Amino acid sequence: MAFLADALKRVKPSATIAITQKARDLKAQGKDVISLSVGEPDFDTPDNIKEAAIAAIRRGETKYTPVAGIPQLREAVVGKFKRENGLDYKPSQAIVSTGGKHVIYNALLATLNPGDEVICVAPYWVSYPDIVQLCGGKATFANTRIEDNFKLQPAELERAITPKTKWVIMNSPSNPSGAAYTRDEMKKLTDVLMRHPHVWVLSDDMYEHLVYGEFQFVTPAQVEPGLYERTLTMNGVSKSYAMTGWRIGYAAGPQQLITAMDTVQGQQTSGTSAISQWAAVEALNGTQDHLPVFKKAFERRRDLVVSMLNQTRGLKCPVPEGAFYVYPDCSALIGKTMPNGKKIETDEDLVLGLLETESVAAVHGSSFGLGPNFRISYATADETLEEACRRIQRFCAELR
Repeated sequence: MAFLADALKRVKPSATIAITQKARDLKAQGKDVISLSVGEPDFDTPDNIKEAAIAAIRRGETKYTPVAGIPQLREAVVGKFKRENGLDYKPSQAIVSTGGKHVIYNALLATLNPGDEVICVAPYWVSYPDIVQLCGGKATFANTRIEDNFKLQPAELERAITPKTKWVIMNSPSNPSGAAYTRDEMKKLTDVLMRHPHVWVLSDDMYEHLVYGEFQFVTPAQVEPGLYERTLTMNGVSKSYAMTGWRIGYAAGPQQLITAMDTVQGQQTSGTSAISQWAAVEALNGTQDHLPVFKKAFERRRDLVVSMLNQTRGLKCPVPEGAFYVYPDCSALIGKTMPNGKKIETDEDLVLGLLETESVAAVHGSSFGLGPNFRISYATADETLEEACRRIQRFCAELR
């Protein structure tokens, strides 16, 4: 339609949301659909957090909140960064937004001018490039390889940086691959960034607590203090605390940037839900007893899914260090034909075929900028995952 903004031509709907909706529609038609497309823990929000929200309602904490967040939550955010990441911030250097996506929008809207470039590491979370485009910037890409477990190599980061690069978005553990960087791996990347003082770092640490085995999480400004003045470190309560619907993201960074983000948010949404913020105070300050339980379940599920996918004809699946996704390579299946005569020419054809014939919803890798792969979320019950993997094995075995 003629009256719509040109900016809309630069973006596309979220592939994860589109596939999830398609799965919902098929379920509504009575199909036995297993949805592995959504990035949402199947656990309930811990009781202490729910009780804190109920108590806040009873106390009458139902009014408008300060744009950048209630003082108690900004204090909790600063305390979390100090305690868990060794990063020192003042409460005025922290901001609370309506989910992690909102944090990213605010940061990019507050800093990008036409022609500014933002490096997205492929495979990337589907929303990064579109947020960049909507904020007036240009998304550029640094690629990873399955041989490196989808981890960015220093030479590739160096290659991607140009005089127009304003930001690089780092996401560890990664959505969609689950790849996470050790201290040594992160140091090699921060060494590159130290040579390019015009490049800022947006570190998306949303899956920080969901790392497995002996893996130790690190964040860029923690590994290289020299990046402190040009790093925005963001996180949220959605994944680690099973609070996706509460919509709380937060970040801390240099004062000038946080003040600019506050200005943007003040003319956009104003302050985030008061009740959600009080719940998040309890999430960050209260008991963390649920975390080992979540991690144990996710690690068990990861091992189950990786094992079954690697026993599947035509699939190759690395073992991710964190998050709750796997990102199997399906290149050996491209060009094959389904029993109904349809040819699989792309990873999107493959996931649509899987949904139509076996009622399993996954997300095609090309939407994350690197294929042919597909993403599976293993944030669901063990028996459901086992049945889904059996269906995937059957689907792949029948391709000719």
